[in-house]
Amino acid sequence: MPQTMLSVSTHGQGLYEFTDQADAFVRNHHVGQGLLTVFVRHTSCSLLIQENADPDVQRDLKSFFGRLVPPSIHPDMSWVVHTTEGPDDMPAHIKAALTAVSIGIPVNGGRLMLGTWQGIYLFEHRDQPHRREIVLHLSA
Repeated sequence: MPQTMLSVSTHGQGLYEFTDQADAFVRNHHVGQGLLTVFVRHTSCSLLIQENADPDVQRDLKSFFGRLVPPSIHPDMSWVVHTTEGPDDMPAHIKAALTAVSIGIPVNGGRLMLGTWQGIYLFEHRDQPHRREIVLHLSA
């Protein structure tokens, strides 16, 4: 079963699409039907399948999660204990807990069965730049 690791460089909170890399991995292995498992190897970011046509969707998602889980210096977050890595760290862990760190995408005819407007995203929850590792595993 083929497996590879992608590296995604981030420059702060937001969504980073890697659909093309995942699709190329699947096409290169000529699997007729199967399942692509996508797994991110970090605790302060996550994965999403989301609309890739209108960038306002990504901006609104980032804003929503920022309002849902503000930085630990916000008065509503005074209960947070884990603050040694900065005010964005514990909120990043909470956001990752609310979303997915692993997703499965069906493969048919050697192609990902994503909908017309769906893209695969790394959802970065930290403010500072990071290099994130994403494992792609293809099962036939």
